[in-house]
Amino acid sequence: MATRYAQIIVDVPTMQTNRPYTYALPADLQGQVQPGMRVIVPFGHRQVMGFVVALTDKSDVAAEELKEVTTSLDLEPVLSPELVQLSAELAEDIFAFRITILQSMLPNSLKADYQQRLKLEKADLSDDIRVEYLEGQQERDVKLSKFTPKQWRQLKQLAAEGWLSIEPIIANRGRIKKQRAYQLSADSEFLEEAAGQLRANAKQQKHLLDFILENQGQTFTKKELQEMADFSTATLQAGVKKGWLQATDVELLRRPAGTAIESGQQWHQLNPEQEAAYEAVIGAAHAQTYQPFLLEGITGSGKTEVYLQAAAEVLKSGKTVLFLVPEIALTPQMLERVRARFGNKTAVLHSGLSEGERYDEWRRTERGDVQVVVGARSAVFAPLTNLGLIIVDEEHETSYQQADNPRYNARDVALWRAAYHDIPVILGSATPSLESRSRAQKGVYQHLMLTKRAGGAELPKVEIVDMKESMADQPDTNFSTSLRNKIQARLDRKEQMVLLLNRRGYSSFVMCRDCGFVPRDPNCNLAMTLHMDTHTLKCHYCGYQEPIPQICPACGSKRIRYYGTGTQKAEAELMDLFPSARVIRIDQDTTRKKGSLAKALQRFGQGEADILLGTQMVAKGLDFPDVTLVGVLNADTSLGLPDFHAAERTFQLLTQVAGRAGRHEAKGEVVIQTFNPEHYAITYAQKHDYEGFYRQEMAIRHAGQYPPYFYTVQIQMSAPEENQVALQAAQVGRWLKKRIPNNVIQLGPSPQPIAKLKNRYYFQILLKLKDDHEMDGFLHELADRAQKAKNGLQLNVIRNPLSFM
Repeated sequence: MATRYAQIIVDVPTMQTNRPYTYALPADLQGQVQPGMRVIVPFGHRQVMGFVVALTDKSDVAAEELKEVTTSLDLEPVLSPELVQLSAELAEDIFAFRITILQSMLPNSLKADYQQRLKLEKADLSDDIRVEYLEGQQERDVKLSKFTPKQWRQLKQLAAEGWLSIEPIIANRGRIKKQRAYQLSADSEFLEEAAGQLRANAKQQKHLLDFILENQGQTFTKKELQEMADFSTATLQAGVKKGWLQATDVELLRRPAGTAIESGQQWHQLNPEQEAAYEAVIGAAHAQTYQPFLLEGITGSGKTEVYLQAAAEVLKSGKTVLFLVPEIALTPQMLERVRARFGNKTAVLHSGLSEGERYDEWRRTERGDVQVVVGARSAVFAPLTNLGLIIVDEEHETSYQQADNPRYNARDVALWRAAYHDIPVILGSATPSLESRSRAQKGVYQHLMLTKRAGGAELPKVEIVDMKESMADQPDTNFSTSLRNKIQARLDRKEQMVLLLNRRGYSSFVMCRDCGFVPRDPNCNLAMTLHMDTHTLKCHYCGYQEPIPQICPACGSKRIRYYGTGTQKAEAELMDLFPSARVIRIDQDTTRKKGSLAKALQRFGQGEADILLGTQMVAKGLDFPDVTLVGVLNADTSLGLPDFHAAERTFQLLTQVAGRAGRHEAKGEVVIQTFNPEHYAITYAQKHDYEGFYRQEMAIRHAGQYPPYFYTVQIQMSAPEENQVALQAAQVGRWLKKRIPNNVIQLGPSPQPIAKLKNRYYFQILLKLKDDHEMDGFLHELADRAQKAKNGLQLNVIRNPLSFM
């Protein structure tokens, strides 16, 4: 048999290793190792983990010069051929290391900690070997670098002969959880004979024997036996001693809270618009055609019902469905609706799970136990096979973009996977991103519209309050007279309200009224946010905090005052204005504990509070029938950001939060407080007019030569010293200018809007291109050169960034 070779991506994230290396497969691994498996290989003077991405019978290097694969970590591939191919194309597209993408596709529990558990299986193993490998113990965990390849060969030979066992311990976290179970004897004659010999007063043992005779040969967990027949531990142990049953351990899947639900929620009749959208999606699914659909539907129009009924139809054909939501913690109701329809066929994948839960949900998916995966950004890599439909809810959300390496966009990955499987993908939103809406206009996506609220509900009336006038009368308040009156009216009628303030903390900053000094974080040079609950100033970027100053450190004045507002201060004022109101505050400070957000929303849904006050967490995905008033305390928090997306983000947020009101029988009302009542993002949000906003914003983007008329690439550079990064950025700018075509626009280098963060200074260069990939060769060369940079300089190339902050 010809010698087989493996192409392996090693776990060393540098440009020099961002390609497959060829390794020889030893005889005992030939026929076992497959693409998608993790293996251990010698690299330099150490052992590292790697992913097999291809097998070949030929090598450009002489066989005697090649190193051999040490061992395999998997019995079956952990990555499908689809995901292996995706990793190569995605790494090229987003200027990332392929190894980081491969690792992103797996739960943390499968990331290498490079340990193996050696366990003695035969007591007469020689003392020399026991000392050398087990240090005289029965069991030992060792790192892979502990032994040479030759020693690993001997260990594998010993394991093959049954002297000891070798179990990979992945990050010491990827262990399969076990629980005690009992296999019941299937020997009827033996059991009947035992029953005849029982003492008359051995009632518990007779009860156990009767149960075994009725369920011969079956296996039950200890918990099941105790719940079904109330057997005590002593009785079960007695049964084991007598040979009636055999103790064993079986796998216990760690399920996220609330996932084990039987399906059975009623289906709703689709209206004509929903029916048309459903038929279009199902037509593409039955034809096995790749087709992106942009499902643009006003808030409350029943997009979710279209998703679920299309998914149900796809499942009938034996295929699977991937359902992405922007942030799983923000959409617990969506998750409940999916579970209610599809029950235990559903798996959940998101960062809010414990490592054990995520590992087990991933394994359920990987071995085909589920048909629907619901999850946030990283769930786009779910190991589903036979995909039939992909759904991306709230496709405009920036949380689909990974903020650090590898900077993939889950929406783009979803489109790639849909094309790979020749299936439809639904991109749903009440406020689509301008890029998606323009693609629908060009016919790249098929445009589906839902213009009416489901069930005949009406869109809420929106009132704009000019806070310049309100502040003239009441200078230090978050609540205009109009909003206060409407809150009181809802409290009197026992109706519920949602209030949005897109800034957490007590106030935005602290300032000395005598000299103007503002306390800044030393790591990021940003004004810190005041938190009254902990009496501290905090930086929300790096976590730095310090006590609130009583005396100005610059001039010694005691006239330190709080400016701006945050959710804590708004909550305090609410309690002062409406002492009887029951308020639940939702922001990152109140929802850090696992499950706390879901519990808070559940309490609100059960009517345990009158007012839900929060940051943008309350703006999307919520559907409470008794909410008749939505108040936006300050619509301007994102308008002033130095980012061309500012108006689009403001319009999307206002439209989404306004859509929380009046979703059922009771009519809804919205109050938007703003210092910019004439701004087009606010006036179009007042009219629920996405198409009008789209036309005006597209004209502004065209004039400014911004996306979607141009593609953008951000070259981000940072270093611990400001002069150092400024100098390097200037050099990069000159290098690029000599190479870019005439039709590419280069802006910068210049400091980023947030110029210092976590003790690093940031500069950027922005490229505007008509062809998304025309600069790729130069950009890859630039990223490669940056690997050799010294003095802590880092360079990232980010394609089509969603923020320039």
